[in-house]
Amino acid sequence: MRVAFIFSLLVVSLPAWGAPQSQQGASRLDSLRATGSSRFSSEQIAAASGLQKGAQITRDDLQKAANTLAQLGPFSDVSYRFSSDATGGVEVEYQVTDGPEVPVSFDNFPGFTDDELKAAIKSAGVLFDGQAPQGGTLLDAMDDALARMIATRGMNFTVSHTLMTQPSGGKVQQFRIDGQGIRIASLEFSDPLAQNDRGIHTRLGDIVGQPYSRGAIDLFEFEQVRPVYLAHSFLEVHFDPPAATFANGAVTVTAHVDPGPAFTWGNVTWSGNSAVGVLDLDTAIPLHPGDPADGMKIEAGWDAARALYMQRGYLDVELNPLAKFDTAASRVSYTVSVTEGPQYHMGKLVLSGLSMDGEKRARAEWRIPQGSVFDNSLYEDFLSDRIKRAFADFPFHYDKIGRFLQKDPATATVDVMLDFQ
Repeated sequence: MRVAFIFSLLVVSLPAWGAPQSQQGASRLDSLRATGSSRFSSEQIAAASGLQKGAQITRDDLQKAANTLAQLGPFSDVSYRFSSDATGGVEVEYQVTDGPEVPVSFDNFPGFTDDELKAAIKSAGVLFDGQAPQGGTLLDAMDDALARMIATRGMNFTVSHTLMTQPSGGKVQQFRIDGQGIRIASLEFSDPLAQNDRGIHTRLGDIVGQPYSRGAIDLFEFEQVRPVYLAHSFLEVHFDPPAATFANGAVTVTAHVDPGPAFTWGNVTWSGNSAVGVLDLDTAIPLHPGDPADGMKIEAGWDAARALYMQRGYLDVELNPLAKFDTAASRVSYTVSVTEGPQYHMGKLVLSGLSMDGEKRARAEWRIPQGSVFDNSLYEDFLSDRIKRAFADFPFHYDKIGRFLQKDPATATVDVMLDFQ
């Protein structure tokens, strides 16, 4: 983060500001404004600086205020300039650049709505517009505001924050009550499919009886509930924030599921592929036009398409599927952009942790000659099957094998490094 100051040409009338360490020669702050932010008003930023209009200030005070704004977190750049006015006072302008922001989540605040918690932060006078910076002192002020809010209902706990990656991807600034200890009494679902699915119910023990955490519920929905809906062709299933009711020292949770429409399969269009033909790629998708668009089969199809490339040495291949939903026809089609990358050939096979006899046995089962196209399926077969065969009658068995592919895109070679433990 850059913090700078810009001297206005009008500063020549304030020579006493050359000695900022004391209040001698201080000047009156007549005007204070901030520019450059699309998220916060000039008045909000000015208030966050700590400076007061009408106060006696020195240049050192201006720099301290700039440092305060920079350390808050919302701004990637802070600079300032000042000038004298006709009355001998000082006019100051802070110039800021908005930095990256992330959504906020409230993990374990039973009995409080998100709107209530956000309102508590805003009423505390901190720079908050519904999202938060990834770091900075502003986050500590948000913690304090939330702690004061929950204290009004007899919950005297501290609040902390953590920058988290959501199950579906993307960062979020998560706030949580430390040491709260309230547990989930039950978890119910708003939609019949989730209510009646046996697989979901067998996993409820992962949540029920555990400490209340919306993050844990989100993860459960993503890993246990979402696949059920995808398998039933509900490709746009959406999970609203769960509703938590706090009573008798425990929490009852209702998970709101919006399944959306069930889709049928249309087709897939490939682009960027040359090493693998369209017919082979189409065959990797186990669906025909008009079939239920089973989301799990679709995901398996992308994995199978990647495997076709990796069998041909394209270890860096990237597939970017883009869904096109025809809601009127309840049909989904995909366009898939393929970035193939280099075709790798076998380099060296480096084995460690083996005796001479053990290394001889392992190398005898290796099936990718040096210089040949690296077939990833042979590599996986070696690790899952052939290595067991190599040591079937060996007196010592290896419980763990560290594995690493050291790729060199410049030479299009890959060294296989295996550590037997």
